[in-house]
Parts: sequence; structure tokens; C-alpha cells
Amino acid sequence: MRKILLGKTEQEVSIISLGTWSYGGSNKQGKISVGWEGQLENDSINALKLCYQSGINHWDTADVYGDGRSEKIIGTLWGEIPRSEIFVATKVGWDMGSHDHYYHPAHMRKQMEKSLINLQTDYVDLLYLHHCNFGKNGEFFDDAVDTIRRFQDEGKTRFLGLSDWDLYKIMKYIDKVNPDVVQPYRNVMDDNYLSSGLKNWIDINNAGVCFFSPIKHGLLTGKYNEPVKFGDGDFRSNINDFNDNTIIRKMQKNKTLLEDRFSEHPNPVMKGLIDSLLFDSPTGCVLIGQRNIDQVNVAATLGSALSEEDVDWVKSLYNNL
Repeated sequence: MRKILLGKTEQEVSIISLGTWSYGGSNKQGKISVGWEGQLENDSINALKLCYQSGINHWDTADVYGDGRSEKIIGTLWGEIPRSEIFVATKVGWDMGSHDHYYHPAHMRKQMEKSLINLQTDYVDLLYLHHCNFGKNGEFFDDAVDTIRRFQDEGKTRFLGLSDWDLYKIMKYIDKVNPDVVQPYRNVMDDNYLSSGLKNWIDINNAGVCFFSPIKHGLLTGKYNEPVKFGDGDFRSNINDFNDNTIIRKMQKNKTLLEDRFSEHPNPVMKGLIDSLLFDSPTGCVLIGQRNIDQVNVAATLGSALSEEDVDWVKSLYNNL
């Protein structure tokens, strides 16, 4: 597995990294589905072991993935896998606890301590502010950043990260945070990495960047033949595109085109979808949710950047959707 330096962290991580959102299983926050149905713990454990063997050494999780289940599964592996050889990232911010906003300092500390217990470690390599919802007027921003900086001073996290689905929200706060690593939503169908100004900021500041949801929760692979209904507790039930016949058919057509274009690769669809995100990101990696050993084996074949011509062609397939 090819490695990159994650920007100014100067840490060497796999260009194809592991996202463990699904390892939390089905989950809800209030009435909203936020997890992934059908995930077996043994599949998660076996996938983690194979990731290590395959050189995928950057594992991303969060305190709220299955209310800590994802973190706990990772924490069980240190008897077999050296903790020092895995770059572990987690997040804080989506669990309000008994408070009326996301970033209460006392609750952030409670969640940080809980994450360390779940992960069975004294520190994490990277701790993200999970989102940029710092209040209507940003009134909770200073406390959130001050708290996470204290965690750095105390040795609970080595590096600070900033994440959000909305790249324009990230840009609103990025200068004040000056994160070591940014985790934005990006895939070939939903891509404003350049237009938002985030790419320019990453390049100028030599920050690391880790793209999440690069296959749009599986939709872009073209594996669905018809609109699909997910179970209660599955985040994908919130995504209208899974119920759009036009989009489903377009994804199937694109799948065939990708298979033809990259026919020499063992996984041509994933080659096109994932490796096209690496062309403009020398300090970047892509987080892929590898739910079982089959998906790890696919991920292990990826990570070579495409030519500019190929990147432009892949992106053209998803324009105007």
C-alpha cells in the first residue's frame, strides 16, 4: 500500500485509509438513523486484521459510531496489532449529552476520556471537531477549540482535525482553527473541493486532508439495480438518491463505462471512483469503509493516481446529476 505524508503532521499514512463508521452497526440519534445495518463484529475484526496486514495503517472512527462500539472493536486488537503502528483518528462533537449544544467543554472532556477507554489507549493520533456547528453566531467555537488544544497539551491527542459535510462551513472556521488535518466530504458526484477554496487552503498550509464518503455510501459503484430501502437505524435511509430511478440507472451505465475504461485493473469501478480523488491531493488520503475482508482486498488494489485525462473523463460521467 502506497504511503503519503499527511501534510504538516509529517506522519506516514496509507493513501487508502479505513473509515469505520459502519462498525458501529445500526444506530439512531433520536428519530434519525445514523448507523449502518447488518454489520457483524467478526467481519469488523477480520477486516481490521487484514487492513494491518495490507499496510492500511490509518483507521478513522468517532465517539458516536454505535455509541462507541466502533472504537471498542478497534481497542480489542492491540494484543495482536502494535498500537504504535496504527494512526488512530477519532472525533468529538455529535453527542450533546445533557447539554443544549454540541461543544460543551465538560462534555467534550467526558467523551474524550470515554474514547480513550473504548480504544484502550492513552492517546489518539488525531482528534477531529466532528462538524462546524458552533452555534448560530459561532458562540461555542472558542470553547471547543480551547478544549481540544488542552487535550493536545495533556497528551491525549497528537494532532487536531476539522471535519464537516459542508466545505463552505469548514472554510468559515478553518483559519481560526488552523487544523493539522481536514476531513471533508468528497466524491466524483459531489465535489466542491476546488470551488470552496479548501484545496487552495490545504496546499498553502501543507495540511493533511482525508476525504470521506468517496463512493457516496456505495451508490456510485452501480451495484444497485433498483431503488433500495434500508432498515431503521441505517444512515442511507436518509439519502434520497437511493430512491431515484434515474440516478440508479445512471450509476449502472457509469459502472459499465468504468469497467471498459479501466479493464486492466482488477477493480475497475473502484479504480475510477477512488483514484480520481488523488490527482490533486499530494497530502491526502481517501477513507473507505471496508466492512469485511472482501472489501479490504479491493481497497488494497487502489491508490495509484490517474492521469489528468482519466480524471477529467471520470468526473464528466457524473456532471449534471
